[in-house]
Amino acid sequence: MKLIKQLFAYAALAFASASFAAVPANEAPDALVKRISTEVLDVAKADKEIQSGNQKRIMDLVETKILPYVDFQRMTSLAAGRYWREASPEQQKQLSTEFRTLLIYTYSGALSQVKNETIEFKPLRADAADAEVEVRSQVNVARGEPIPLNYRVAKSPTGWKIYDINVLGAWLVETYKGTFSSEIGKGGIDGLIKTLSEKNKKLANKPIKAAAK
Repeated sequence: MKLIKQLFAYAALAFASASFAAVPANEAPDALVKRISTEVLDVAKADKEIQSGNQKRIMDLVETKILPYVDFQRMTSLAAGRYWREASPEQQKQLSTEFRTLLIYTYSGALSQVKNETIEFKPLRADAADAEVEVRSQVNVARGEPIPLNYRVAKSPTGWKIYDINVLGAWLVETYKGTFSSEIGKGGIDGLIKTLSEKNKKLANKPIKAAAK
């Protein structure tokens, strides 16, 4: 489970750190992910404060770099499925906020675990006019076979944004969809919001490295 969370973090952080360098206007989505993910991994490996689990250092990085490049609202709506349309605008806002916070804690914990992994990207199968593409890659680990890691990204007015991640054949949104449906079945949308809120409060009181386990 810790490794899966770490891989999700690689995918999100690839988009999260685009401000490390100027982004060419016509840069392809796979080129963007490749360039930025390399920069992010280098920073994570070199920063002793991040490696030691400095909560403020890690959370500041995640908060400022992830949010502009991940479409949390779309991720939340897809995970909630048909229940998203039944929720009020206020419930949608609260649910998106709590889900975003949960993923931020996951990414933060995983970031502190980055060691010597490298990412290798596959050729992009897409046309220039495509508004949504899948960027395919694999994570090379010190021991064991390479681990497939794919991203679904969509073009927005502000650039490409990630809205789903696939690790070992499992899409992140689909994984959460079952959990969301179960919680909504027990307590409605408000019940799901409450469950996520309580989980986030517990994670807030955990050291970053503990939250990654």
